[in-house]
Amino acid sequence: MGAFVDLKAADGFAFPAYVAQPQGAAKGAVVVLQEIFGVNSHIRAVADGYAAQGFLAVAPSTFHRVKPGVELGYTQDDMSAGFALKTAVEALPAPGVLQDIQAAIQHAARGGKVGIVGYCWGGLLSWRSACQLDGLSAAVTYYGGGMTTPDEAARHPKVPVLSHFGDQDHWIPLDSVEAFKKGHPEVEVHVYPANHGFNCDQRGSYDAAAAKLALERSLAFFGKHLAA
Repeated sequence: MGAFVDLKAADGFAFPAYVAQPQGAAKGAVVVLQEIFGVNSHIRAVADGYAAQGFLAVAPSTFHRVKPGVELGYTQDDMSAGFALKTAVEALPAPGVLQDIQAAIQHAARGGKVGIVGYCWGGLLSWRSACQLDGLSAAVTYYGGGMTTPDEAARHPKVPVLSHFGDQDHWIPLDSVEAFKKGHPEVEVHVYPANHGFNCDQRGSYDAAAAKLALERSLAFFGKHLAA
């Protein structure tokens, strides 16, 4: 089990991050980026899972600049609330929340080489982080909403990237995934027979087989790129 700590961005803004410590020496670190539902029980469980695999895990609250203490579930009302918060964060003047993620990367570096993984909106932020931020050695995206749009796909990652998508995801058209894959041959792209949110066991779209395989691939990817 982890605990929340306060981190500080370059502009002096303080925000909480959930930090899960591994048993023994860390074999690397992973920054875990939330969906549009806050650093909720699912995201904390994801961080705990990476810690159990030997990584120092840091999950920053990427909503804190617009609203503190967000912890939503997965109802339609939660979805609407989360989308509104995401829209507000996206509207912040640059660099916006990226400076908070940079601070989380710097904190995580005490665990060794740093990777980043994000889900849904966090997948998009993980992609942007791979392209724009410093201190990363690898990035993983899960059904990154918006990252296959032309503007986002035009970015160029500075570190190796692994991306997971579902072929039944109505938020991310499969043709845009194929275009992204074609435009980024350096990115390892996997498509699963699953829907948006397939990794989250609190959602109706959860797919245990896809989640298991994606995690195995993610752990292998981090193991390769975060090794000392």
